[in-house]
Amino acid sequence: MFSEAELDYLATQGLGRLATAQPDGTLQVSPVGYAYNTETKTIDITGYELAKSKKFRNVAANGQAAFVVDDMPSQDPPRIRCLEIRGRAEALTGARTADGHFDGAVIRIHPSRIISLGVDDPDHDPLDLVPHNRDV
Repeated sequence: MFSEAELDYLATQGLGRLATAQPDGTLQVSPVGYAYNTETKTIDITGYELAKSKKFRNVAANGQAAFVVDDMPSQDPPRIRCLEIRGRAEALTGARTADGHFDGAVIRIHPSRIISLGVDDPDHDPLDLVPHNRDV
């Protein structure tokens, strides 16, 4: 599903942005901590009092989420790296987290679409980068 370079990238970042849809259709984007769960092949979002959050309720209501991890490792030349993950999401309580702990709540994203830019080809000319899009 994820390339080795994408897994390495996910392991080094630690902070991403979770997008969820609210009941009225407006979007909410939140910075969140995460981990790749090797057992379930999912992205697990955890956080302080997550079950009380709007993002948790949004996922519980509609079961969809998008998640982005990105950075800019170089400004000159400008170079960006981005990994966007879209998919079915679950709002779970009492789930085992990727780091092996039981947490009060987890948003678990099951990837169905992955879009990667600059992660698998770090030495490629930044102006010639091509997104790697795939359904999984």
